[in-house]
Amino acid sequence: MSFEKSCGAIVFRDALTEDGKKQRFVLMIKHSPASNHSFPKGHVESGETEHETAVREVFEETSVSICIKSSFRHPVYYHPRPGVKKEVVYFLAHTDQIETSPAVGEVASVEWVPVEKAPALLAHENDRRVLSHAIAFCKGK
Repeated sequence: MSFEKSCGAIVFRDALTEDGKKQRFVLMIKHSPASNHSFPKGHVESGETEHETAVREVFEETSVSICIKSSFRHPVYYHPRPGVKKEVVYFLAHTDQIETSPAVGEVASVEWVPVEKAPALLAHENDRRVLSHAIAFCKGK
């Protein structure tokens, strides 16, 4: 069995609504118009730390610069194809950047989704679970 490792981030951005209330958004991507929503992530390159990979991959896929400032680290394991085990390590990140730009040829769309609407857009239980853990982590601070 071969092993693959990727790192990514659950990226939050806070904004004020018209009535002055805080609303939290999460950065989500789609690899093709018909694909499922997910979070930006990618393979670890030689010599990179997990944090460096997450920051680089989020920027490469979305053009969003992020800051990882917490101890949140959530690994997810799955088998993307027979004979392959994959680990994806997600970090919690924040940004104030609104503008996004999908990586041409790799990402079809990038969206800022209200956090309360995000779980319904996620097809994979692993993605829903990591988002839930990230939200709980923020509430516990």
